[in-house]
Amino acid sequence: MFNAELLAFILYFALVLGIGLFFFFRSKGAGEKDYFLGGRAMGPWVAAMSAQASDMSGWLLMGFPGSILAFGMGKVWIGIGLALGTIANWIFVAKRLRNFSAAANDSITLPQYLKNRFAAKNPALQIICAIVFLVFFTIYVASSFVAGKTVLLKVVPQLEGHDTLALAIFALIIIAYTFTGGFKAVCWTDFFQGLMMLIALLAIPIIVLLFKDPDMAKLSFTLSDGTINAFNPNPFSVSWQDIVSGLGWGLGYFGMPHILVRFMSIKKASLVKKSATVAIIWVILSLGSAIIIAILGRTFYGQELVEAGLQERIFIRFASDLFPPFIAGILLSAIVAAAMSTADSQLLVASSSFTSDIYKPVFRKNASDKEVLWVGRVVVLIVAAVAFLIASSRGEGAAAIMNMVENAWGGFGAAFGPVIILSLFWKRLTYKGAIAGVVCGAVVDVVWLLTLSASTGVYEIVPGFLVGLIACVVVSLLDNAPEKDVVAIFEKATAPGYGEE
Repeated sequence: MFNAELLAFILYFALVLGIGLFFFFRSKGAGEKDYFLGGRAMGPWVAAMSAQASDMSGWLLMGFPGSILAFGMGKVWIGIGLALGTIANWIFVAKRLRNFSAAANDSITLPQYLKNRFAAKNPALQIICAIVFLVFFTIYVASSFVAGKTVLLKVVPQLEGHDTLALAIFALIIIAYTFTGGFKAVCWTDFFQGLMMLIALLAIPIIVLLFKDPDMAKLSFTLSDGTINAFNPNPFSVSWQDIVSGLGWGLGYFGMPHILVRFMSIKKASLVKKSATVAIIWVILSLGSAIIIAILGRTFYGQELVEAGLQERIFIRFASDLFPPFIAGILLSAIVAAAMSTADSQLLVASSSFTSDIYKPVFRKNASDKEVLWVGRVVVLIVAAVAFLIASSRGEGAAAIMNMVENAWGGFGAAFGPVIILSLFWKRLTYKGAIAGVVCGAVVDVVWLLTLSASTGVYEIVPGFLVGLIACVVVSLLDNAPEKDVVAIFEKATAPGYGEE
C-alpha cells in the first residue's frame, strides 16, 4: 500500500546523504581544519541556520510545546530565556570569538582556543576540556539517537515494534554524512533542516487560525472538567523560579561548544552581523510558533493528549490532521531533522575534541593533517557506536545516563560560559583564572543539582555560572598579570579591521 508520508521521509534522507557525499568528494585532500571547521569559510546564512538548528533539537517541536501544554505558561520562560541567550550570544560573543580564535594560533576547537588564548605551554586545560566534551557529547549523541528513534517509530508505522531497527536507521544516516562530509556537510544539512523546522512550526499555527476557525474565546488553559488543571491548578501562574530558571537556560549558550564553533567558522568578521540577524529572526519565529502551537493544542487536543500522557505529540497530531499525507510527512520530517541537526553537530565536536586536543598534542605531535582527518573519522564511528549502545540498552543504568543529558546543558554553561565571556572582554584574565572558573563552575553546578535543585526549584546553571564567574575574576586578580604575548593576542583580536582578511 502506498505510503506518502514514508515517501517524504525517504526523499528527505536521500537529500542529507547526498549532501554528505557531495562534500566528501569535493573536499578530498583537505585537512583537519576543513573537516572540523569548514576551512573557516562558512557564509552568513549557513553559519546562522546551522548554529540554530544544532541548538534546537526535537525538543523544540515536541518537548517544549508539550511541557507548556501540560504544565502551563511558566514553561514559556524557558523559551524567553533561550531567545534572550541566543540574541546575547550573537551580539556580544560571535564576532569576538571568531576573531579571537583566529588570533589565538588559528584555533579550530574550543579547548584549543582556551589553551592558545593564554599562550599556555601546559595543555592541562585543553585536555581536561576535551575529555569533558568527549564524555558528555557521547551521552548527548545517545540522547539524540533516542529522540530520532522515537519519532521514526511514531511517524513510520512499518517500524512499529522494531525499536533497534529504527534506532539503527537514524544512527546510520547521521554517521554517513558526518563521516564523509565533516563540518561542511553538517552545516549544509543543518541549513536545510533549520529551514524545514521553521516552515513546519509556522505552517501549523497559520493553517489552524485560517481554516480551523476556532472560537477564540476557547483559546485558554482551562477545560471544563479540570483534567489539565490536575497538572497545574493555575496554568497561567508564573513563579519566580520559572523566571530565574528560564533565564538561566539562556546562560547556557555562552558555553555550548557545538554552537560556539559555528561562530569560529564564519568566513569574515563583517559577515557576523548578517548571520546574527538571520539567527535572531529564526529563533524568535520558531520559539514563538512553538508556544502558539501549545496554546492551540490546549483548545483542540489538550484533554485527550494530557490524559494519555502524550502531550509531546501535539505537533505530530496537528500535522497529521491538517495536511495531506505527503505534506504531513514533510512536516514530520522536521522533527527528525531537529534531532539529526543536534546529533551530527555533537558527534563532530566529540570527534574534534579527541583528535585535535588529545590525540595530536599528546600522542602524535607530528601527525599529518591527513592522519588527523582519518583519526577523526574513526572517532566519529567509535563515538557513534558507544552512543548507539547507550541508546539501545535497557534498564536503570541506561535511564540514569539519559537523565544526565538533561543537566549537561547546565554543566557546559556553568563550566565554560564565564571563561569564554571573560576571555573575549577582559584583558586581565589569566590561565589560572580560567582553570578556576571551569572547575568551580562545574563543581557548583553538580553540587547544586544533587543537593538544592529540587528543594529550591532553581536551575543549577544559575549558581554554577555565578560562582564560575567570581572564581575567574578573583583568581586572576590574585595571579600575576598576563605576559606580553598573551596581551598581544588580545590586542590583535580587538584591532580595528581584524578578521576581514
